[in-house]
Amino acid sequence: MDILITGGTGFVGRALDSALRAKGHNPVCLGAKDCDLTRQDSLARFNDKKYEYIYHLAAWSRAGDFCRLHPGEQWIINQQINTNVLSWWQKDQPQAKLICPGTSLSYDAQQEMSEENYLKGIPHLDYFTYAMTKRMLYVGILALEKQFGLKYLHLVPDTLYGPDYHTDGRPMHFIYDLIKKIMRGKLYGEPVTLWGDGSEQRELVLVGDFIQIMLRLLPLCENETVNIAKGQAFPIRGYARIICERIGYDFNKVKFDASRSLGTASRCLAVSKLRRILPDAAFIPLESGLDKTIEWFQKEKDKLL
Repeated sequence: MDILITGGTGFVGRALDSALRAKGHNPVCLGAKDCDLTRQDSLARFNDKKYEYIYHLAAWSRAGDFCRLHPGEQWIINQQINTNVLSWWQKDQPQAKLICPGTSLSYDAQQEMSEENYLKGIPHLDYFTYAMTKRMLYVGILALEKQFGLKYLHLVPDTLYGPDYHTDGRPMHFIYDLIKKIMRGKLYGEPVTLWGDGSEQRELVLVGDFIQIMLRLLPLCENETVNIAKGQAFPIRGYARIICERIGYDFNKVKFDASRSLGTASRCLAVSKLRRILPDAAFIPLESGLDKTIEWFQKEKDKLL
């Protein structure tokens, strides 16, 4: 089976590559060093094969304040990437099924975060540009399916986490930031101050769970959007307490800075569609996923701290 992955050297791409290889496949994995997707002709040299599946994971974004500080660049670069990938799919690989993740940030948190609302309302202003580029990617997919009969699967996971995240010094999303601050508090006696008042709720999805559910959905769903999550948000204060217990740091020393925003007060995906399609979809318990992530973080602390 011929498979191509854009963003194949990123966090999700590496996990997907490993899962596919474990099943006996040998996917073509493209990273920024292998292929500049902002160039129109960048994918032409991969036309020696007719792919059955194209996983489009590539996106220009980072955690933290990145979306707020780089909105113009995000719009231009992500629009270039997505347009070039979709154009190549339509012109040169129309037989392929495109599997593409959206983002939970595209949802308007004031509405139910169910699939039919993905294009409705206004995303949070801190992530507005990135969220809209993901919406535009989805609009492009819908347009190509409508005119040319192409096949796709559009998946929207909640925040992905797990071991083997980036170690190159780039900003990390909230769960890694919590681990880093609490670990530095434990090792170096630094004060631990977390953004928000601790009541903000978020859901995490272990990257391995996302990959396995995605692969199971692939033969079951065509031309659909499916949220991937448990549908159970958890307060930041609760995440911090678990991490403190695992690392051996006194949770009572943790301070919360309510003047620093974490965005929406609560973000939780509706998952009735996933439960209907895959009623036995399984997720590793939060504590076990955090244990795996903390263990990896401790092994890589020289790079991460």
